[in-house]
Amino acid sequence: MNNPSRPLIPVAGPSITQREIDYVRDAAENAWFENAGMFHERFERAFAAVTGRRHAMALPSCTSGLHLALAALGIGPGDEVILPDVTWIASAAPISYVGATPVFADIDPDSWCVSAETIAACLTERTRAILVVDLYGAMPPMDAITALADSHGLPLIEDAAEAAGARYRKQPAGRFGLASAFSFHGSKTLTTGEGGMLVSDDAEFFARCQFLRDHGRVPGDVSFRSTEVGFKYKMSAMQAAMGLAQTERLDELIARKREIFAAYAARLGDVPGIKLNAEPDGVLNSYWMVTVIFPERFAGRKPALMDAFRKQGIATRPMFDPLSDIPAFAGTAQAQAARRRNSVSYDLAPRGLNLPSGYNLTTDDIDYICDAVKQLLQAGPE
Repeated sequence: MNNPSRPLIPVAGPSITQREIDYVRDAAENAWFENAGMFHERFERAFAAVTGRRHAMALPSCTSGLHLALAALGIGPGDEVILPDVTWIASAAPISYVGATPVFADIDPDSWCVSAETIAACLTERTRAILVVDLYGAMPPMDAITALADSHGLPLIEDAAEAAGARYRKQPAGRFGLASAFSFHGSKTLTTGEGGMLVSDDAEFFARCQFLRDHGRVPGDVSFRSTEVGFKYKMSAMQAAMGLAQTERLDELIARKREIFAAYAARLGDVPGIKLNAEPDGVLNSYWMVTVIFPERFAGRKPALMDAFRKQGIATRPMFDPLSDIPAFAGTAQAQAARRRNSVSYDLAPRGLNLPSGYNLTTDDIDYICDAVKQLLQAGPE
């Protein structure tokens, strides 16, 4: 089946309503001078509420939130931070920013997130923090991981970039550990175009992050006499306005994501040889990206699969390759150790693809995509 005349079905896409448009227009017209923070304050309060946190800080990205958290903890050269091997580089890059060493833990074969056991296998006397990732809207076993972190006196940071609206034992993603960071990239469940949020319950830690995020200035300072070299991590009023509107619609957005996944599961859930996103006991998966793991005979054939889908008018994304296998980290000692240790990561990632998961998907689109999956399974890897 080759259908070059069919419009490309995008892999992701936002849900924008008149509410977002009205809020952004209001910000463009009024969020200046003494009112410059009007939408930031509303957005931060609303997001703190939906994550059950005391404090929230709007930022330009999730990456900046993770960077601030590590910097505020004083993590640096000689320190190690454990994180999943299968995730986007944005989870690991901030560890390198502060001069620390990323240590790549294997993932669970069902949740595709780290577990307490895979983290424990990476602990050393140099470990200074644990960073978990809620991959594709799933969540790891936070009870066991929190207990492990506490028993070793280690701060836990939750990268919830892909999991706004997900839940673990009825607690929202973003509720766990010292701090959690979210992404509002244009592809995400909740979007501001680009943007992020850092949330925490620890007032002293949060104040340190606020100080660092504005060039080493105390919030409200007008002297411009910075006492430390910090960073410039702020969000515009127009982004905050869109984020507020999206946060007010979060339940609706999650319901739609789960509806999309249910439609895929109804068509592909019983197809032999493939595996879709799991929803382990106690987890409410927000299903940011519907992901399919193809049979072992497709291992290493992701580029060919993506090309075959594109020829049929279907955009896909590769499941993240192990960080220990990408050029940015492949030459490090930790990457070499991870390649020997992380059998699940190296089994699943080479044969996983993200299918179209945008809010604009129709039932006909999903039928067409699932038919293409079945045909490619029958044809086999090229």
